[in-house]
Amino acid sequence: MHTKYRRPARRVSRPVGFWLLTVTLFALFVAASAPSPLYVVYQHRWGFSPTVLTTIFAVYALALLIALLIVGGLSDYIGRRPVLAVALIVEAASMAVFLTADGVGLLLVARILQGLATGAATGVISAGLMDLQPSPTSRLGSLLNSAAPAAGLALGALGTGLLVQYAPAPTTLVFVLLITAFLLLTAAVYFLPEPVTPQPGAWASLRPQMAVPPQVRRTFLATTPCLVATWAISGLYLSLGPSLAVGILHIGSHLVGAVVVATLYSAGTVTSLLARNLAPQRVMAVGCVALAVGTVLTLLALVGPSTPLFFVGTALAGVGWGSSLLGSFSALAALAGPTERAKLFASVYVVSYLAFSVPAVVAGLVTPSLGLRTTTVWYGIVVIVLALLAVVEAAVRRRAAGRSVTVASSDGLAAPGPSHSGAAKVGRSQ
Repeated sequence: MHTKYRRPARRVSRPVGFWLLTVTLFALFVAASAPSPLYVVYQHRWGFSPTVLTTIFAVYALALLIALLIVGGLSDYIGRRPVLAVALIVEAASMAVFLTADGVGLLLVARILQGLATGAATGVISAGLMDLQPSPTSRLGSLLNSAAPAAGLALGALGTGLLVQYAPAPTTLVFVLLITAFLLLTAAVYFLPEPVTPQPGAWASLRPQMAVPPQVRRTFLATTPCLVATWAISGLYLSLGPSLAVGILHIGSHLVGAVVVATLYSAGTVTSLLARNLAPQRVMAVGCVALAVGTVLTLLALVGPSTPLFFVGTALAGVGWGSSLLGSFSALAALAGPTERAKLFASVYVVSYLAFSVPAVVAGLVTPSLGLRTTTVWYGIVVIVLALLAVVEAAVRRRAAGRSVTVASSDGLAAPGPSHSGAAKVGRSQ
């Protein structure tokens, strides 16, 4: 009796797997912003209100949050590849629903499926990038976890805008391309190295777990206004950015509406790359100032109206968006131990994605009565107040920390020395 010999599956190397995961993360966020330039097209075609438009946008964020909280840790128990493969299949299915959508109902279904798939895949890829990065002390995994989504959001909006403006079948072609991309990526998952050995506990891992460690709570509260401001402005641009270009600036080109979104996220991506080695608290404070000033310029441009000033304000707000997020996430990560970070960032994501979706829905509800311009102005004022509140809080904390060091030094309890410079170095490297 002959036993059939089964050759082991060939896997790609760890560096190739690392960059394959990066490309996958990038593609997911390309798809996330791809529908934004099409919302105005859908709204004109099917005649729905701004409330419906922002609801279509918001269900994606809420579904993403639910998936991230429930299945975010599942790959630690059954392996990275199975969870990622299923998530990419669901993502391809969501693109197929977009492709065949003939009304608001299917758009909502498509966005819910997309949010669930993106949330599930994001948790796997974030862990996978840390598993496969060049060395345990490398910061490349953390950098790409933040830069790839921002770059994807920028390119997704810009690419769809180009297709809508210049290509035939604008609501079809982009989704055909994305379906093809996700099916190819699903096939590629089979060849990824699997760093996780399956273990018991998969069902228990599906219970959402959130916690803010005691030593992080003051910083968490201090960064909350910053997180809410940055994610709220992101929600505004992704849901109503193209509508602002058309309805207030009177720009008929769908490409310009896409460029609005791309400007915000491109500036954020570049800023994240440039500021990655700076002290987190300072980066966050400067970012909140830039976000507030950029939002002020954007509102002045809408009152004007002035298209050039609008793009200058958007770019500056993007600088603030990128640096604020980088600084706040890094500041929190520096204070939490390795076994505390997963639960901590679950809490961070709850705040972030609620800020990403809920204000946009509220804006959609009040737009029919207040008008798009007035709604945007009030929305922007709230963002400005939150950003400045974060700046004031950071200044108060820095002054209090300075007084503590001065008092301790004068009492002979502590003095600046190697331990202090080492702590500062660790804070900057997170």
